[in-house]
Amino acid sequence: MLSNIIIENIAIIEYASIDFKNNFNCMTGETGAGKSIIIDSINAVIGEKTSRELIRTGESKATVTAFFTDISEKSKTVLSEMGIPCESDNTLHITRTLYKDGRNSCKINGNNVTVSMLKNIGLSLLNIHGQSDNQQLMAPELHYTFIDSVADNSELFNIYSDNFNELQSIKNQINKLTLDEAFKARRIDLLEYQIDEIKKADIRIGEKDELITRKTAMNNSQKIVSSLNDAYCVLNGSDDFSGAVSLLFDAARALNAVSAYLPDAGTMAETLNDMAYTSEAYSSDISNMIDNSQFDERELADIEERLDVIYRLSKKYGETEEEILDFLDKAEKELHNITYSDELIQKLNAQLIKQDNITREAALKLSDSRKKAASFFEKRIREELSFLDMPDTVFFADFKETDFSDTGIDNIEFLISANKGEEAKPLSKIASGGELSRIMLAIKSVLSDKDETDTLIFDEIDTGVSGRAATKIAKKLYDVSKNRQVLCITHLASIAAYADNHMLISKAVRDEKTYTSVTPLDTDGRVAEISRIIGGDESDKIHLESAKQLLNEASAYK
Repeated sequence: MLSNIIIENIAIIEYASIDFKNNFNCMTGETGAGKSIIIDSINAVIGEKTSRELIRTGESKATVTAFFTDISEKSKTVLSEMGIPCESDNTLHITRTLYKDGRNSCKINGNNVTVSMLKNIGLSLLNIHGQSDNQQLMAPELHYTFIDSVADNSELFNIYSDNFNELQSIKNQINKLTLDEAFKARRIDLLEYQIDEIKKADIRIGEKDELITRKTAMNNSQKIVSSLNDAYCVLNGSDDFSGAVSLLFDAARALNAVSAYLPDAGTMAETLNDMAYTSEAYSSDISNMIDNSQFDERELADIEERLDVIYRLSKKYGETEEEILDFLDKAEKELHNITYSDELIQKLNAQLIKQDNITREAALKLSDSRKKAASFFEKRIREELSFLDMPDTVFFADFKETDFSDTGIDNIEFLISANKGEEAKPLSKIASGGELSRIMLAIKSVLSDKDETDTLIFDEIDTGVSGRAATKIAKKLYDVSKNRQVLCITHLASIAAYADNHMLISKAVRDEKTYTSVTPLDTDGRVAEISRIIGGDESDKIHLESAKQLLNEASAYK
């Protein structure tokens, strides 16, 4: 569960440290005070996309740090898969720093990680409901995802998906082989020419680098030979001076002459002898290098001609020798397939029939599972909506069979009638904002048993809701918080009254800059803030009494 978040230099928040409790937490405040910035910060620290524009004006970086306690087994498994050790006290510490130049620095328990790794662990820690979830409800093509979550269909879906992809692969192969004769003849001519050109070149991997190295040495041969000769003369001497080899032997002999009187001289003589023999061996190696550095102009011309062949092939078939040879392999396979296309098409058609049957069987199993889950899902959603002050709602998942698609053979769309006697119609066309909020809360409640995340965050779940419906939402959020942590940003007094931990988000201007602060509220503070939400004047006696009454009603419900 999220126990604390520290926000530094995010938008108008210079610094804020926010403690959360394990039950129902809510945040309220005037519009523009910075409530959404807190959600943006939480999103950032769990790896969601963010922008450098979040960094506070005048600052070079911004940092968000989150502390989690009692992390789930699912989170521990994710950490293990990423190779990050789990703390013995089951805590988790995540930090993300954003820089003005676009860089990110991410750490989990002190270990450097990528943004994608943050997102991976974030999925196991938090589930954030915002306006995007309502958009998902408004997209019928995504309704199957809710049913699949209820049905735990991941395994059946993966089996279907694998078979569907194999079916598509066979169809694509057949389409490639089903060519008209004129096109087939032109393609065969081109492939034969390409194969012949590459084979005649007889290139091998690494050849280009070897040729370039040899050419470079040849182009610099005069300098190379001159330097090698200088080194050889220094070691072996000339008519005018003694070389290092001879001088080292002379020095060793001189020291040996006094070794009977000076034991150290004998040791030094042995070392010098060794150096002399080593230098003599190097001298021989340098002599061989001088011999190998000789070349004729014809060899250079041959190298340049060979490099030109490889260059021309690389412009057509791939930059490296590996890519050229890979092109050759693919061309040979394609030529073989076209040459024997009739036979291959016959075999593929047989595979297609077999794979179509296998795919259909997998699709039907997935569809059956969805339909069974849909009955349970519909019943539970109606129960939840009844509690949320939509008692006469008709809600069901409408199934229509389709051709094979990425998601199966089901076209699933949620239909709803919120008023008695009205025909159920597509949710995406008739649901109001308040209804969408309650439907999504109902879905979250139904799916909560399937969701292993310990923390649910609701960003303005109360959109379009007021009156008795707001109280029902508040009770539902409180009920959900009995089994997991709930964080809620709200503009409704009813919801704020049911929270166990109420925080006020406020902003002020100092020295021409705006600052946001987060203040935990005690009982008196809650009364004043709820009074403000009710009527805009937290000192009005009627509003204060209404606030106290709301808190008393919430306390009685708990």
